[in-house]
Amino acid sequence: MRVHETVMQWVTEELASGRLHIGDHLPGERTLAETLKVSRNSLREALRVLEALGALHTSTGTGPRSGTIVTAAPEQALSLALSLQLATRQVEPHDVLQVRLLLEAWAAGHSDPARGDWAPLERILDRMDDGAIEVEEFLRLDAEFHVRASRAADNPLISTLMDALRIAIFDHTLARAQRLPDWGATSARLRHEHREILDALRHGRGAEAAGLLEAHIRGYYLETSERSPADGHPVGAPEPGA
Repeated sequence: MRVHETVMQWVTEELASGRLHIGDHLPGERTLAETLKVSRNSLREALRVLEALGALHTSTGTGPRSGTIVTAAPEQALSLALSLQLATRQVEPHDVLQVRLLLEAWAAGHSDPARGDWAPLERILDRMDDGAIEVEEFLRLDAEFHVRASRAADNPLISTLMDALRIAIFDHTLARAQRLPDWGATSARLRHEHREILDALRHGRGAEAAGLLEAHIRGYYLETSERSPADGHPVGAPEPGA
């Protein structure tokens, strides 16, 4: 077992037992190396790996936020893995589309108005209404809207997966936006659809919201894929039998 796996196993066991909690500091480097019977150099390398994966956060200096702290942010590791898979084409954009449709439609259909964080969602849409907003910022807020909207469902794993997809959603929608002849018309349509989705979610019309989300997501991909023959796959096209 590699050292970072040994450290992660120890952290996992400590969390499961209740001896360690998210936000707690790990023991000092010397103590932890002795506990795990690894060299301090190997331990440092392992901690760097786990920090990149979002499991830990390390800060130098003094004070309550210094040292190595358990963060347990799995979406960071999932996002990194997804970005690598997209870069190497092990996962294609249409695969992301299908996962989005599954996750977002399910989350909308199982949403609870009492769980929704509606005020921040309203503020996101208000910022997107700014006529001077750049395309990049608009689509960054668009991705944030979709991630936050999914949290109205009582399933933290869905929220984690949506957080992991955030960068992929932003990157791909931005790349496709360059192909649109009239961004103003498209953005106006997207803003209108977001308002409809939000209204349905906050008033408990989950099934309606799920349908609106599916049409909204497919609509953007269809609109951009019509102008992107180089993709080799009509990313927004419905699957056979859909």
